[in-house]
Amino acid sequence: MLVSIHDVSPAFAEPIDRLADMLGDILGGPRFAMLVVPDHWGAAPLDRAPAFARRLRRWADAGVEMFLHGWFHRDTTDHQSTAAMMKSRYMTAGEGEFLGLGADEAEYRMRRGRDVVETAIGGPVAGFIAPAWLYGAGARAALKACDFALAEDHFRVWRPATDQIVARGPVVTWASRSTARTASSLAVAAAARALPDWLPTLRIAVHPGDVTKESLMTSIERTVRSLSARRAVGRYADLLPGGAAAAYEGSAS
Repeated sequence: MLVSIHDVSPAFAEPIDRLADMLGDILGGPRFAMLVVPDHWGAAPLDRAPAFARRLRRWADAGVEMFLHGWFHRDTTDHQSTAAMMKSRYMTAGEGEFLGLGADEAEYRMRRGRDVVETAIGGPVAGFIAPAWLYGAGARAALKACDFALAEDHFRVWRPATDQIVARGPVVTWASRSTARTASSLAVAAAARALPDWLPTLRIAVHPGDVTKESLMTSIERTVRSLSARRAVGRYADLLPGGAAAAYEGSAS
């Protein structure tokens, strides 16, 4: 099982602390990844938030895997194709930043963002994950040019250099944007807790907005606690050849 906190930014310092504390308590330590946004919506630059950057470095030093998660996390593209417009409108609240970018702009943001995050954490990022898990052709080309070790979308984790898929399956996540989306995400999480463990790798993703609804936090706690009792809690590096030798020890057998 791979667990991650998305949208890690100075803009959401308190919710991220709450999520990290909860996950750490359940999993027995910082056994999760963080997806870091260098400048959320252009209003929260990480390189101008030294206290939060120090907090990130402490998490990284403790073993939290740090991914680059876009640059702004905001989609400003005027999409031309119907498919892209539908994805932008219905799959995310205007946050699919890398869905419509050309290769040059996508590569520029990836390289600039990686420099900011790596300066903050004092080491390399584990990979790149696009906001809302949405990639256009330009973003996929830029991933190869930037030589990130890993990337993921809604249904897979892969190595951009070779396009090798190293894990398959959907992500269990929660939604706070509307009553209907919240109800749907609660139902999906309940199903994930009840279903047999037929997927070799299961991913769980939480967001700062989840802390705004106690029903979501209760569901997250139940889901992570239930699934971690049945699965080894691993690292994304476990999916790479020559990466971590095995999943963390200490999970229930």
